Amino acid sequence: MSPKAKPETSTVDALSFEAALKELEGIVSRLEQGQVDLEDSIALYERGQALKAHCENKLKAAESRLEKIVLGTGGPIGAEPLELG
Repeated sequence: MSPKAKPETSTVDALSFEAALKELEGIVSRLEQGQVDLEDSIALYERGQALKAHCENKLKAAESRLEKIVLGTGGPIGAEPLELG
């Protein structure tokens, strides 16, 4: 893989939502430009899939935390669970 197309070596799990999303946006932009060779495209796509899954998991965790806050420990406090979709 050429140095220009090499995805960052950090593990996806260590990234914050914002960092993962920014990297994913960069990958999408590079793939859309079509200037990456086939092998690098495959590696970037695989990294993008991992980043996408990581972002989805972070969002689900945040949604769960918000529902717990809204529902409270004693049951519903007059609000409905948050829907992000």
